[in-house]
Amino acid sequence: MCNDKSQLDRFKEAARELGADDDEAKFNEKLGKLVKPKPDAKKDD
Repeated sequence: MCNDKSQLDRFKEAARELGADDDEAKFNEKLGKLVKPKPDAKKDD
């Protein structure tokens, strides 16, 4: 695998393609569309 871009550069490029920006609220909104939250772990006490 020969890739001239660093992992960070590839991440930044992917983030731009998804429309992410420096606004944390917008980032969390976009992230929420990509990742489903884990269900709350219920303990049997």
